[in-house]
Amino acid sequence: MKFSRLALLALSLSWAFGVGAQPSEGTSAGPSFARTPPPQAAETGFRPVASPAASSAENSPGSIVFYILLGEIALQRGKPDLALAAYYDLAALSNDPRALERAIEIAGYARRLDVALELAQRWVTLDPDSQEARQMLASVLIMENRLDELEPHLAKLLAQDEKNLGSNFLRLHRMFARSSDKAAVFSVVEKLAAPYPGIAEAHYALSIAASDAKQPEKAWQEIRRALELRPDWSVAALTEAQMLTVEGTIPKAIERLEHFLGGNPDAVDVRMHLARLYITDKQYDKARKQFEILLETNPDNPDVIYPVAILALQQNDNETAQKLLRRLLETNFVQPDTAHFYLGQIAEEGKKPGAALEEYAQIGFGDYYVAAQVRRAVILAGQGKLDEARTLLKEAAARYAPGKIPFLMAQAHLLREARQNEEAFVLLQDAIREQPDQPELLYDAALLAEKLGRFDVLEAHLRRVIALRPDEAQAYNALGYTFADQGIRLDEAQSLIAKALELAPQDPFIMDSMGWVHYRRGDLESAEKYLSSAYRIRADPEIAAHLGEVLWMRDRREDARKLWREALETAPQNEALLAVWKKFTP
Repeated sequence: MKFSRLALLALSLSWAFGVGAQPSEGTSAGPSFARTPPPQAAETGFRPVASPAASSAENSPGSIVFYILLGEIALQRGKPDLALAAYYDLAALSNDPRALERAIEIAGYARRLDVALELAQRWVTLDPDSQEARQMLASVLIMENRLDELEPHLAKLLAQDEKNLGSNFLRLHRMFARSSDKAAVFSVVEKLAAPYPGIAEAHYALSIAASDAKQPEKAWQEIRRALELRPDWSVAALTEAQMLTVEGTIPKAIERLEHFLGGNPDAVDVRMHLARLYITDKQYDKARKQFEILLETNPDNPDVIYPVAILALQQNDNETAQKLLRRLLETNFVQPDTAHFYLGQIAEEGKKPGAALEEYAQIGFGDYYVAAQVRRAVILAGQGKLDEARTLLKEAAARYAPGKIPFLMAQAHLLREARQNEEAFVLLQDAIREQPDQPELLYDAALLAEKLGRFDVLEAHLRRVIALRPDEAQAYNALGYTFADQGIRLDEAQSLIAKALELAPQDPFIMDSMGWVHYRRGDLESAEKYLSSAYRIRADPEIAAHLGEVLWMRDRREDARKLWREALETAPQNEALLAVWKKFTP
């Protein structure tokens, strides 16, 4: 802790005049001061600061104030070693618990755990019944990973605080969280739990420690014993369900939570977890029913309202989702931007651009800011306000540095959609001159270069992306597909696409490229194989255009026409589909 000036003065005076200190033998009042630092100092190699007070024949109130002021001022000036030396002297002189505690804190800050351990051990020796002293010593032993020395101190602490025995056992997991030796932790917890066979929390703590130590059978044994002792304990029920989930037996976890809720219908956390497990198991109707029950009893709880709203969105129930998101904004929900973003999406889907703009405009800097401003720009451009949309993106980039590149790329996208490919290309090329190794800019500029017939620029940019990100598939695929589509360098095209497919074997667009290069090489059977697989994964109109062309060339013309017609029903303006339809069915 850091003392304020008033607190520091009060502490100085209390030590100086003996308030709270133990009287020494033969005196009626005042603290008992040691004349020299303890011998442990020599063992650790730590040397206390040489000060007037240390050499004084009399330990005056002024000398104590000197140590405190010296220590605190040293801390303020960024000199923890000097501060530690001052408090070390003070602790040695006074043996006051407050001085020892502060010295231990500063030793930890100065990364002198050896000194912190020495001081904590001295504090426990001076006052073996002090919970604070033993807690401090236990903390230092854990930080030093001296778990073999820890158990007797924790056992004493547990015994001293029997009324809080359960909660203290529950704190053990947090206490040991940073310890890497999970087997040693389990050994300590096992010894601590042994005297308390009837305490559910002791078995729970042992189950967690066993799980961390990779002893699943023991973990299951202990969590079940905890539930036998406290069958209505939701924490243990949830832990059991999580253990089942980790093992991959979600249906069993669902069954256990359903059973628990049968006897404990008011267990909100359990019902919430059950609803989420239903979602994981794709039992959406059951999940929604659980959330509706939760809403009845917790109508203003954002932790209940939010997941129900998201589930409604997943089920395309925008009306319910909108209602719940608006209710969410009336609560103390900590992420209002999330609600505004989803409300904006709902408004867009409902063909209400004005409402969508209003929702997106309320989103501040954070996770949704870039996406919200881009959506605003897209809506404005769709209303024929391209200049206004670009101005919005430029101003947003000036206000929010992390969005500079996405906003620039969004501008290029809007220009491309407006058939202003040359202007979009120039915009990106100017940005690349400032940031020549920005992969996203290079990739987008390469795609525009293809539309403009600038294949030299396309190849240069995509090869630079490959050099910058050799483990990403899309640049290999784009370059290989371009060669295949042009009917040039087909060996190299197939090699590039094969590399992309190796990196992303289930990507339908890369499978489409591989089909297309086989088509260009005259291998219609292999082409159909790859293109059919791609189309099964994703019924994309461009894949349909390619697959139909291969079918046509294999004299399956009716199959090709049928495929193109179906694709045109969902994407009537797709350029690739329209071009192939015109080519083969004039």
